[in-house]
Amino acid sequence: MSRFESVPNFSEGRDDRKVEAIAAAARGVSGVTVLDVERNADHNRCVISLAGEGDPLLDAVFRMMRVAVETIDLRTHTGEHPRMGAVDVVPFVPLGEATMAEAIRLSERLGERVARELGVPVYLYGASARVPERSDLAFVRRGQFEGIRDTIASDPIRAPDFGEKKVHPSAGAVAIGARPVLIAYNVYLDTPDVAIAKKIAKAVRARDGGLPEVKALGFEIKERNRAQVSMNLTDYHRTSVSKAFEAVRAEAQKLGAGTEESEIVGLVPEDALFEAAESYLQLRSFDRKQVLERRLAAASSGGALVSLSVSDFSQRLADRTPTPGGGSASAAAAAMGAALGEMVLRYSLDPTHPDEELAAGIATLTIARRALLTGVDDDTLAFESLRAARRALKAAPEDGEARQRLASATLRATQVPLDTARTARETARLLEGLRPKVKATIASDAETALALLRAAVTGALANVAINLPDLERTGGDGRAIRDEAAALASG
Repeated sequence: MSRFESVPNFSEGRDDRKVEAIAAAARGVSGVTVLDVERNADHNRCVISLAGEGDPLLDAVFRMMRVAVETIDLRTHTGEHPRMGAVDVVPFVPLGEATMAEAIRLSERLGERVARELGVPVYLYGASARVPERSDLAFVRRGQFEGIRDTIASDPIRAPDFGEKKVHPSAGAVAIGARPVLIAYNVYLDTPDVAIAKKIAKAVRARDGGLPEVKALGFEIKERNRAQVSMNLTDYHRTSVSKAFEAVRAEAQKLGAGTEESEIVGLVPEDALFEAAESYLQLRSFDRKQVLERRLAAASSGGALVSLSVSDFSQRLADRTPTPGGGSASAAAAAMGAALGEMVLRYSLDPTHPDEELAAGIATLTIARRALLTGVDDDTLAFESLRAARRALKAAPEDGEARQRLASATLRATQVPLDTARTARETARLLEGLRPKVKATIASDAETALALLRAAVTGALANVAINLPDLERTGGDGRAIRDEAAALASG
């Protein structure tokens, strides 16, 4: 099942009882884990991170929102951070094999329910945005609660995606959407001068020509008598935590100030911190497999091939062992081809005028990729079962049950690579049919995806062919398999 993270932001960071009541509403939902609760009194805001499968997570977030709507009154709310609602923003973040399309559907379902049951107007933002400008949360939130309250009925651009053209009297409005992983990162200056923080924020944020994928604001943190540069790193692969910190420090020095310390709000991917360590320590030839906890996790995972890094998987292929072999390698190549095809179609899809055929193609490729990844381990398990069945029959050649187990294992070892070949061929046909709609700038990626899929078909069918004689010797009917394999080989 697909899993997601949700990181709702609530306009309450001073009353611990209210914050705990909001978090408790999610803790009561089976299958949902509250990962973190962050609160800030100066911002008067809390950020709660939770994760789970789609339906339980949606229910947990809705329960939290209901508590917030009942207990937070924006008419008396004050704080440094911009806000438009008691629940200010609710993002859904796909994890693992979950897709952005699934996260978008969750945001839409939640938005419809919030408007209907809580009476709070909803704006879809980020990847869920139906109005192009609303992909930017700052655009949605501009004017904050008071500005939206005064113009929502008269300004067409303020019309919500769900709900009436009026804010909830005390809870305002909410932005709900889908987005990739985001890092909320703050740097404290050694001065209380908020004007300096605002100048630095303008210099480093993307919209004013600064760092790519960085949003930034300057705040005064009265509790600490310090100014703060508050940033959202919306793609930490393009602008890392260390680059953001160095940029703030450089700008501060130009203005006669310094940096005192920094903080991460909520959760952060470990890769983002590894990058910072590698950068500052100038590590040479550092491999993240050297991290003790990663090595222990890999050892305790049962050896699943799909959990390995590309480096480790290729080493397992290179080892002088019968598994993993060509069948697993073929399934992995096909999964990479399907994934690359997904990327090609996503970049070719215009979110403002989505092509239904491209959208359907993305969904189909996602399903294919997951099936092919399963095939990586299934092929190895099938061959290991076949080897065990052969040994058992050799030890007891008159045992009828052992003979039957060998027949079943041989059929399985033949069927798994056939499934890989079939899925890879169908995926290639789909992608080939959509090539006229692929952007010219990524045509090479489409060709690479097709090459991987074709190679996977060839490799998988070779594994089918080598098992067919044994299948027929054990009494299996290989004619249908042989005919299908021939049809797949011919394209």
